[in-house]
Amino acid sequence: MRRIRLSLVAPFETSFGVQTERDILLLKAITSDGEGWGECVAGEEPTYSSEYVDGCQHVLIHHLLPRLLARPSLQAEDVGPVLRPVHGHHMAKAAIEMAILDAQLRARAESFATYFGAVRPAVDAGVSVGIHKTLPELLETVGDYLEQGYRRIKLKIKPGWDVEPVRAVRERFGKVPLQVDANTAYSLSDAAHLALLDPFDLLLIEQPLPEDQVLAHAALARSVSTPICLDESITSAQAAADAIQVGACRIINIKPGRVGGYLEARRIHDLCAEHGLPVWMGGMLETGIGRAGNVAMAAMRNFTLPGDTSASDRYYHRDITAPFVLRDGRLDVPSGPGLGVEVDIEFLESITHWKQTVGA
Repeated sequence: MRRIRLSLVAPFETSFGVQTERDILLLKAITSDGEGWGECVAGEEPTYSSEYVDGCQHVLIHHLLPRLLARPSLQAEDVGPVLRPVHGHHMAKAAIEMAILDAQLRARAESFATYFGAVRPAVDAGVSVGIHKTLPELLETVGDYLEQGYRRIKLKIKPGWDVEPVRAVRERFGKVPLQVDANTAYSLSDAAHLALLDPFDLLLIEQPLPEDQVLAHAALARSVSTPICLDESITSAQAAADAIQVGACRIINIKPGRVGGYLEARRIHDLCAEHGLPVWMGGMLETGIGRAGNVAMAAMRNFTLPGDTSASDRYYHRDITAPFVLRDGRLDVPSGPGLGVEVDIEFLESITHWKQTVGA
């Protein structure tokens, strides 16, 4: 286990606050078959979810890893069932599953893409644009991303920064695929205001209400014509099934870390495909490790909308793997064994501020 610090290329503001640096927890699984890497997507503070990086480090050392290390053998498919008695902590669990799955697939020379049934060699890339101080600054940022070739723009919104930014982008850039993300910043009483976004032909409104208000999302979905997409509310395949049943969403954002790992994410993908709901891959400011897994999964059949699978240089001046590079608005799906990326150990050591080995 190790913690690294990476500065962001530019401050990233959402309704939760402003982020300028990431403190990232990485895991390296050392197994009898080989080695694999995992990335924990938890942030420094419990704002996006109840999980945060210090808490993930603690629960891994004291509760999760001991349960796994006590077993005589372990496959990635065992991680979820073995850790089920420990409630929550999906991001910490996902990091373990990812590391073990990477080692497992490397040992049999199989890529993440092959394992998850990818159907495309490259995926369309969208970009998430944070809240800006002024509209001219926002328009300049969006224009730069479109010049780079990004195929979809997502605007972070909050009360006081919503209709006018959307209007400005639509008027300047025409029919560019556009969506917004509220990160739970609104209430059902804002339904009439959110309906003001309907004329702008948005792909979706992402997570407008708090995550536990699934029924309120269903009511909101009846009040606006723009499709509602759920993010924070979808913590499992069961949560997705419940949301679909009550009509709370027409689209789902899949983040493997949020739901406990790539295997649960695959279940959500398959469930949505059965019900005719498109899905797309969210982002949590991952390094090249997490980005590799996300890009591979985003090449599955029902990922029909561009995700937040941006190039490495969208977030970091230097990544800890070879950078993911935008080519004609797409990112290539790694084809090598496991995650298909190699970690730059020398650089990793230079940005590590804590590490510990946990063994049986």
